[in-house]
Amino acid sequence: MNLTKRNFLTSNQLKILAAVLMLIDHAGVMLFPDIATLRILGRLSFPIFAFLIAEGCVYTKNKRKYFFSVFSLGAFCQIVFYLTEKSTDLGILITFSCSILLCYLWEYMKKICLSTDEGILFKIFLIANFFLAVFAAYLLNQICYVDYGFLGCMLPLFACAFRKVELNGKTYLATLDHNVVHVISFGFGLWLHAVESGGIQIYSLLAIPLLLLYSGKRGNRKLKLFFYIFYPVHFAVLALIQQLFF
Repeated sequence: MNLTKRNFLTSNQLKILAAVLMLIDHAGVMLFPDIATLRILGRLSFPIFAFLIAEGCVYTKNKRKYFFSVFSLGAFCQIVFYLTEKSTDLGILITFSCSILLCYLWEYMKKICLSTDEGILFKIFLIANFFLAVFAAYLLNQICYVDYGFLGCMLPLFACAFRKVELNGKTYLATLDHNVVHVISFGFGLWLHAVESGGIQIYSLLAIPLLLLYSGKRGNRKLKLFFYIFYPVHFAVLALIQQLFF
């Protein structure tokens, strides 16, 4: 991937920014519902995290661990939300868990379809299974509320669409494996989501310029544990403040 000096934001920096914006958004929901600016700023958080979920799907060494880390935290938060709020709505981490599985299946399907070692029937079988998984995500959104909806589940897939495939010593789609291409594809999915959602969700498109500054690098520190802790803790802190002062 050719990077220029204009690409200076690491994934850590983008995640920190997204976390701050998420905090602002949830403070707007729980503490200051009359201040629309807080919710507008918060619209940038989801697309940044969604784009970086796609990055994690591509670059993580332990794909199974990556999925179960996100899903386990999501399941824990669901239990807490149910016990405290009696809510059965599925949160953002469940949305991203669906996204991760779809991205994994997409990448595997691409590799098999480009392979000359696999038969046509197996390739058709994999393609059918991919669309079946997409349909399952759609059905889940029809059965219950899932944060950011069906297109929210699909959004990281747009950022994965044109990733290169390395197979038998050859590299496919290398010319398309560029951050600008990924952001354009992702931006199209984000636009579809914004149009479907309506309202202030249109402001989520303001995340695109930030993603164009992404360097493709993680940063010097491993902050994965921090982000896993930050998500439930910031909810607990806001809930405590809400109970004490509002």
